Amino acid sequence: MIYLILVSIIWSLSFTLIKGNLTSIDPYLVSFIRLFISFIIFLPFLRISKLRKEFLFRLLVLGFFQYGLMYLAYIYSYKYLKAYQIALLTIFTPIFVVLINDIWNKKFIGLNWLKALLTIMGSGIIVYTTSFSFGFWKGIVLIQVSNFLFALGQVYYKKLVGDVNFKEQLSNYAVVFLGAAIITFIFAMFSFNNSELNIETKQWFTLLYLGIIASGLAFYLWNYGATKVKTGNLAIMNNLKIPLGILFAVLLLGEDVNLLQLIIGSTIIISAFFLERLSINEKQV
Repeated sequence: MIYLILVSIIWSLSFTLIKGNLTSIDPYLVSFIRLFISFIIFLPFLRISKLRKEFLFRLLVLGFFQYGLMYLAYIYSYKYLKAYQIALLTIFTPIFVVLINDIWNKKFIGLNWLKALLTIMGSGIIVYTTSFSFGFWKGIVLIQVSNFLFALGQVYYKKLVGDVNFKEQLSNYAVVFLGAAIITFIFAMFSFNNSELNIETKQWFTLLYLGIIASGLAFYLWNYGATKVKTGNLAIMNNLKIPLGILFAVLLLGEDVNLLQLIIGSTIIISAFFLERLSINEKQV
């Protein structure tokens, strides 16, 4: 559980750093640089001779969608949404975690779908604006694609590796980030622009922070921690980064938040949280 708490704190600052420092750089290039740095960090731990070919392939596929495609959609959403909106909309990730797990285990729990509906209602109230644009809706779709892919990856990794030791997971993650780096490199090449290589010093520091800490260390600790808790607990822990993410966006970026909408929407979302607490004991490891 401590791993998930630590990662939530790290991620809460990432929303503000990306929106404040990296939106001038091509999102595909940002995705590749961040994930390639993460791959380099884990490369020394790679023990490829100990990985079965089928397992190696599955780890690469996991990297493609949980981190590669997920992060491409996530970074692109910053072109259309504010940092606090993105932080808030990641609340759908735990809903996807629980629903995907239900589908994976071929069971239907009505309470989970009720929680999903409450979360959608609460989030909709908070981000509601009278001036909806195509870009706004595009951002909404992108962040939900990102949420779904990240949730699917969490459930898939938990099923794939089970309860393996710390060192084995370090080796696994070198392969996972290799897969993520490959897919983002392909996208970056298609959108490459020489002028975008003029990256400022503070932007490099942000990329290093995201690549080494927020992606490399945090993503690994998150999936490692996910193998140690029940699905219900994992869903709840996905939400810890949201209030801090909104706070950082307001304090550091000066983003405007409608307090009335925030209070009403948050109250509805909290009700979904308590429903989750009531159903934790029904979840399987």
